[in-house]
Amino acid sequence: MALTSDDIKGIIPATILPMTEDYKPDLENLKSYMKWLEPQGISAVAVNAELGEAPQLSWEERLSVVETVKLTIGDSTPIVSGLLAINTEEAVQRARDLKSAGADAVLVFPIPAYQGNPLPFELPYAYHSAIADADIPMILFNLTPSLGGVILSAEILGGLVEIPQVIGLKEASFDAQTFISVRDALNSASRRITLLTGNDPFIYESLVMGADGALIGFGTLATELQVKMLNAAKTGDYELGQQIWDRLLPLEQVIFGTPARDCRARIKAALNRLGIVDRCVVRPPLMPLSQSDQETVWSALEKAELLDS
Repeated sequence: MALTSDDIKGIIPATILPMTEDYKPDLENLKSYMKWLEPQGISAVAVNAELGEAPQLSWEERLSVVETVKLTIGDSTPIVSGLLAINTEEAVQRARDLKSAGADAVLVFPIPAYQGNPLPFELPYAYHSAIADADIPMILFNLTPSLGGVILSAEILGGLVEIPQVIGLKEASFDAQTFISVRDALNSASRRITLLTGNDPFIYESLVMGADGALIGFGTLATELQVKMLNAAKTGDYELGQQIWDRLLPLEQVIFGTPARDCRARIKAALNRLGIVDRCVVRPPLMPLSQSDQETVWSALEKAELLDS
């Protein structure tokens, strides 16, 4: 059965990719990592996104990640794969390949052709319509220009929602006012899709303001707590939700502090300290953390009460 908008409401961790010492994907460690993550109440798992170092991977490696995760968790939890391409023909073929490998949906990354204002409606509409020919559910991606993305206008969003394969939007503008504008645009669209926050600095606030869930890198840490935080926001238990977020926010601020590129290494350092991944290796040109920076991450884990005594 094809994935629907309702299926992706909830916490969707954007995952890391464990690496060997010689910078190769550690697929065995990926399996154990997924077995740890999958039972924590998530609605799906996202692979081959920025946190998973997808821009540093070959196409064959990205497919092997999807295949490995599918073999590990089967059909119990949907798999969303990042779709990064440089032209339309490549995007369509890659969407088909990802579906064959086991992906249940694709997160469609913005492409370089979007750069420059104004962005004509016809460009992203034609791009997403072509990908729809691969017959795989799609999640749109609203990404801040500072990270190479584009903020889609209400007009563009309204048109993209008309594509039946579109089931959700990851909103990662990192701006609360923009988030509200996007929320309102989706609420007034002809068809309801799922709004997923990608705003790590204000995850809880996004949930209170109307996000149906989160497709987010921070979701791979303190995952069960974030599931509880989401449930608290949705049931009106705002005191509990705020308590959880107050506990986790200092850790988020360490993981996603400046420079932003180091978030991959910081997440790996945290997961390594928790005993989930074997190493903190990131693939060059990404850089490893200094010992001092690692200790800052470990201290933040301790302050968040995520380490066993």
